Amino acid sequence: MSMTKEGSRVSAGSKVCLGGLLLVLLATGCAVNPATGKRQFTLITEAQEIQMGRQADPDIVGALGLYPDESLQAYVRELGDQLAAVSERPNLPWTFRVLDDPLINAFALPGGFIYVTRGIMAYLDSEAELVGVLGHEIGHVTARHSVSRISRAQLAQLGLGVGMILAPELQPFEGLAGASMQLLFLKFSRDDEREADVLGVRYMSRAGYDPTQLSEVMAMLTRVTSEEVGPRGPEWLSTHPNPENREGLILEEAARTEVSRDPPLVAREAYLRRLDGMIYGENPREGFFREQVFHHPDMAFSLDFPQGWRTANSKQAVQALSSQEDALLVLTLGEGATPLAGLRSFLAEEGMQGGTISEAPVNGIPAAAADFRFTSSDGTLDGRVVFLQHRGTLLRFLGYAPSSAWPARRGAVRASLESFRPLTDRRFLDVQPARLKVLTLPRSASLSWVLEQEGASHRMEEVRRLNRLEGNPPLPAGHMLKIPVGGALPEDL
Repeated sequence: MSMTKEGSRVSAGSKVCLGGLLLVLLATGCAVNPATGKRQFTLITEAQEIQMGRQADPDIVGALGLYPDESLQAYVRELGDQLAAVSERPNLPWTFRVLDDPLINAFALPGGFIYVTRGIMAYLDSEAELVGVLGHEIGHVTARHSVSRISRAQLAQLGLGVGMILAPELQPFEGLAGASMQLLFLKFSRDDEREADVLGVRYMSRAGYDPTQLSEVMAMLTRVTSEEVGPRGPEWLSTHPNPENREGLILEEAARTEVSRDPPLVAREAYLRRLDGMIYGENPREGFFREQVFHHPDMAFSLDFPQGWRTANSKQAVQALSSQEDALLVLTLGEGATPLAGLRSFLAEEGMQGGTISEAPVNGIPAAAADFRFTSSDGTLDGRVVFLQHRGTLLRFLGYAPSSAWPARRGAVRASLESFRPLTDRRFLDVQPARLKVLTLPRSASLSWVLEQEGASHRMEEVRRLNRLEGNPPLPAGHMLKIPVGGALPEDL
C-alpha cells in the first residue's frame, strides 16, 4: 500500500503521542499492593473494580444458578466473611456464593465476588479445605490479579503487547451470556497462583485454620484431573494453572506462618455433615439426553434432535450443532405474551425478513412459526423459528444455517422443531438427582462391605475419589464416608 509523505509525518507524530501516553500510564498506574507488598500496574480504580464485579454477578448467577439451600449459602458466606475481615481489603463489598454447578470449580471476580460450586464442595473433605479454597480466591482479589491482567490487556490494545485476555465463550456452541461473563475466563499466570496460595495460607492462619489443608485441596485437584472425572476435569485448573510442586510450596509457606489458634481448626466432621443430602453430579430435573432425545422433567416436555448432531444442555439453553458444524438448533425461553407476539417481535429485528406465519399447534401445544432470512455484514442466514406456549411458559425453538447450507439442513431442522411434545411418561417425570449420603460407620468394615450394604457397589470408583481412598481399605468405626445415592435414569432402572 502506498503512503504519502504527509501521511508518514502524521503517523510518526501519532506514534510519539502514543509513546508519551504509555509512559504517563506506566508512571501513574503503578502503586504498592498492600497484600503483596509489590508495585503493581493498574489502570482501574477500586470503584471501577467493584462496579465490574457487581455488573458481572447477575450474569454468573443467571448462567450457573445458585444452589437452593440457604443454610449452605449462609455457611459459606460466614466463612468467607471471616477470612475477608482478616485480609488487607476488609472494606470491599465481599460476596460469597455457592453455585448449582456440578463442575469442580471456584473463582473470583474483581471487587470481592467469590464463587464455589457444589461440585468442588462434594470433593472437599473438611471445613479447613473449604476455607483454603475461599482464602485462595480472596487472595486473587486482594492481590488484584484480575484487575492487573485487564489493565495489561488494555495496554495491549494500545500496541504495547504486554498481555491479553483469553475469553472463550461460556456456551459450547452459541454465545448466550453478556460480555461481563468474560471475566470468568481470565486466565491467571503461575506467578498469580503462587501468590494466591501464599495469601490463602496467610488468611487461613489468621482465621485459626490449619493452612496445610490447602495442599490437600491441590492434591485432590491433581488426582481428579488425572482421572478425568465427569465430562471434564476440574474447571478450576483450566483458569488456575497448576504451578510445579504446588503442594510442597504451600507446606513450606504454612511452616513459616503462625496460626492464631492452637490446635488449628480442621473441622472435618462439621463440614461433612453439611454435605449430607447435597445434589451430586448433573441434575436430571433440569433436563437430560437419552441418545438424541431430550427430556425435561420439571417443564414436562421432550423433543428430538437430528442424528449425528452434537448436543448440550445448560441452564439457559438446549443446543445441537450439526456434524458439519454448519447448522444450529437452540431452545431458550421466549419473550412475549403469546407465541404470535413473540414471533412478530423476533421477525421485526433489524436485518430480518420473515416468511408466511403459521399458528398451527405443535403436537397440541399452542405455537406460531415462520421461516426467516437474516442478513448482516457477515453474510446471510436462513432458518425457521417456532414459539410455543407450554404450561404457562413461552419457549423459542430456533434452527438456522448459512444460506448455502440451509437446503441440506432444512428437513432435519423442521423435523426437530416439530418434535416438541408434552412429557407424560412417569419414569421420566419422576426422575431425581443423585445426592450425597454422609455415613458414619457403626463398626469397622471394608469399603466394599459398606458399599454392598448401601446398594452402591457399582459406585466404588466414585466413592474412592470422593473420599480419597485407594483399593479396598479397612475403615474404622466412626469413620465418615461420602456416598452418592439415587439418581438412576430410566434406562438404568
